[in-house]
Amino acid sequence: MSQPAAERRQIQSMTGYAVATRETGAGQLSVELRSVNSRFLDLVFRLPDEQRSSEPALREMISARVLRGKIECRVAWRRGSESEAGAIDDAALARLADLLALVGKRFPDSRAPSAGEILRWPGVIVESGETPELSGDIAAAAAQALDEFVAARAREGAKLADFMVARIDEIDTLVAGVQEAGPALLAAHETRLTERLRAVLDEVTSGTAVPLEETMARVRQEVAAYGLRTDVTEEIDRLRSHLAEFRRILKGAGPVGKRLDFLVQELNREANTLGSKAAAIDLTGAAVEMKLRIEQIREQLQNLE
Repeated sequence: MSQPAAERRQIQSMTGYAVATRETGAGQLSVELRSVNSRFLDLVFRLPDEQRSSEPALREMISARVLRGKIECRVAWRRGSESEAGAIDDAALARLADLLALVGKRFPDSRAPSAGEILRWPGVIVESGETPELSGDIAAAAAQALDEFVAARAREGAKLADFMVARIDEIDTLVAGVQEAGPALLAAHETRLTERLRAVLDEVTSGTAVPLEETMARVRQEVAAYGLRTDVTEEIDRLRSHLAEFRRILKGAGPVGKRLDFLVQELNREANTLGSKAAAIDLTGAAVEMKLRIEQIREQLQNLE
């Protein structure tokens, strides 16, 4: 069974722009689409009043291909020369001729108006009251603009995905470093603890030797307790699981912003826990670096559909 169209399409950014123009018998038509971030799909239409009947079709067309973002669809129409010509009002033209003749008698040196000036005289041209049918042309221009608009959002979405994959790879490297450093840090702590316990026990017993077995038993108890407090195995496992899921979703298609936003929250939670357990400065620094990259991902996710 094939996937729905919304699931097969490329990952998209919520920001985009496109415009398409079309020459019609009634003049030039343009359809412009622009979008910014929004939690849901928010459509705003700006059409000439005489073309408002096209809004439902435009809404259906855009909703079928865009799922999130605040989108403004602007339709502009400029009448062509034939459309603007209209019809000449003979009565108004006759009145203008009489007026010009009267002016010519009183001011013989006055210049006669040109044909263009006569046609621009109020009332000479009567505009046709008919509104041209442009719904088909609007739909065709909107389809062209929508293709370009979706392609632009997909290109931007691919750039965002590449950026986030790079940050995910960096977090993965930091996680590997934490996992590798853990045993060595625990061993170093055991060594320091052994030396301190021996020094304290020697001082308390006024130089009397304390059995090595007893000293090491105390050391093992303290190291075990320390290990429990600083064990980050679960956090590392969960971080790697979230990172793998993040990559899997990015390699997919369709709207992914909300799913990735949830994963970022989980990544941040594990990084915080890791930081609270990381008593050693090396681990604390790694946790801070992880949170920095998680925040960079979160910022870019605001632009992803």
